[in-house]
Amino acid sequence: MSVKRRTVLLGAAGMGVASTMLPGARSVTAHAAGLPLLPNLPAGAPDRRLFAPVEQRFAGYLRILAPMSNDIVDTDPYGFMGGGWWRTPAQPYNSRVQEHVFTLSWFYSNQRTWNPYFRENALLGRLDAALQHYIGLQNPDGSWPEYHAGEQGKASSGFGIGYLAKTLANLRQANALPNRRAQLEVALRKGVDWYLDPGNSVVWDDPFKYTNQATAGVAGSALTLKLLPDHDRSLKLQDRIRFIAKWAQSPAGFFYDPRGMDINYNFEVMLPEMAELYLLTRNPQLATMTRKFADWFGYNLLREPDGCGWLTYYAVSDRTAEAFYDDITPDPDRTILGSHFIPVAPDLGAFFTSREDQTASRKAWAADPAPVPALAKQDTSPRIIAHAPYGETMPSRAAKQAAIARIPYLRSDHFTERRHDDYGNQDYLYVRRPGLYLGAFFGDRQGSGVKAGTGFLWHPVAGTVIHAQQTATGSWGTVRDGKSDAETNLVAEYPSKDLVRYRTPDGSIATELLVGSHSVSRRVTAIGAATEQIPLVLQPDDEVVFSDGTVVPYNQTRTATADSIVIRRGKATITITWQGPRPATISTSSRTYLRDQRRRVHVLRIPHNGTLETVIHTAG
Repeated sequence: MSVKRRTVLLGAAGMGVASTMLPGARSVTAHAAGLPLLPNLPAGAPDRRLFAPVEQRFAGYLRILAPMSNDIVDTDPYGFMGGGWWRTPAQPYNSRVQEHVFTLSWFYSNQRTWNPYFRENALLGRLDAALQHYIGLQNPDGSWPEYHAGEQGKASSGFGIGYLAKTLANLRQANALPNRRAQLEVALRKGVDWYLDPGNSVVWDDPFKYTNQATAGVAGSALTLKLLPDHDRSLKLQDRIRFIAKWAQSPAGFFYDPRGMDINYNFEVMLPEMAELYLLTRNPQLATMTRKFADWFGYNLLREPDGCGWLTYYAVSDRTAEAFYDDITPDPDRTILGSHFIPVAPDLGAFFTSREDQTASRKAWAADPAPVPALAKQDTSPRIIAHAPYGETMPSRAAKQAAIARIPYLRSDHFTERRHDDYGNQDYLYVRRPGLYLGAFFGDRQGSGVKAGTGFLWHPVAGTVIHAQQTATGSWGTVRDGKSDAETNLVAEYPSKDLVRYRTPDGSIATELLVGSHSVSRRVTAIGAATEQIPLVLQPDDEVVFSDGTVVPYNQTRTATADSIVIRRGKATITITWQGPRPATISTSSRTYLRDQRRRVHVLRIPHNGTLETVIHTAG
């Protein structure tokens, strides 16, 4: 569509015409009288074949660009990005709602055969309104609010600086909105000054929390200083990178979020933000942090022997419930920017999609005749496309396999590794023996979802067999009076590399954990009747039989009176025994893992009078 044609349509909309259309497009009902509406895409657009592989992630955003832009309010509050497309609360005071100004600016500024909104005047007008509202939300000290008006937001200010800096770069590229660009420059300088101030206790708190947010703000500040160079601010930037390197990472290897670990936030948010900062500064401290993190991550991701992906030790994640990662993650993949660390941290390559698999996935996407689906509201993170201009450095398939082979429990079949963090006296325990790999956590839980005690059991042939959940009913532990000991801050002592004794703070449940070369024993003593609970991961082809002959079909619940249960998976056999016989139940659940959804959690429960020893034997 020519610029001249665009002008005619926009002029008509400005005079009150109900809709504007691109050729072949469906009509758009006008719902903002003051600002022209963006025309919808033509039916069937966009054409998947037109996208460069690295830009396929833009397709879903293109689908929502017009409705999202047309929801920008042109009355009161003028420029608020309404419609509930991104972040909550979807209120005019929440500056995070406005982060899609970057998205609008990208589509306005970048010419592509599939982008009919390049230099679209209606888009520019709505972007200008959204920027006016965004800039107007900035507090006098340079911060931006999120949860209430006037709040000094760590996340909203940190991520906001990055999105606004990228928006400024796009507007400069398009030579558009010179007056608004001048306002943006003032706002960015104020924001950077607030964020990089070492005396700012909102960002640089003690103890240092939500480190992904602070790192995002420093990355945004680094980009701002590329656009608006300033010597003194650059010195402050380097000082804050040193602070992050010193205080953002636990001695155990994870990044604090808020003060414990979180699989999702560490890998999907913190690492990409660090990567952007690294690309902008090439500060070697960030590479050192990444190598330490890659080592830590290797203890906590459990490789399935068939190569389909990883289960994660998410029971100890503070904030989210990312329980698995597929071996191949198609676009949109918000971890991709972190791949730029692979050349300086090769072990990290184990966790990314290989170049060959990514290429095949993108070819399949381009050949798919189905229409590109529109993104669902709230599932529209602008980070995914904001990171696209940086490209990617995915590992070759061979490099990925070599990195997988270096994973600690795949490289060695005998170690006891205890990672400690003084904050809350956190202990992360990893025990590898020839027939098993076990993980556990003791100390102060840093989030209500964290489940302490024994966390997972992996077998070199069977893969993950036991996998603790973030729920009381899915924890691997002892339940008494409706509460699991995993919901408490378990106190542990370590008499030897094979033995752990731990108890609840009130002493109502005590456990002795003994690890052998092919066995794990849990001897429990409680002050009253209790139930042992073991979250098993079963597959459709497993043979599962109680000692009384009761067969447990996949995805079904069964009760037996027995003293053991046997799980056969291929050449592997897992046997769980207890004193008995006594009633025991396996209950199925809705929790499945990985794209094929073949792995499903089934919880084994064994009631007892307060004393019980369960022993897990592995073979094969």
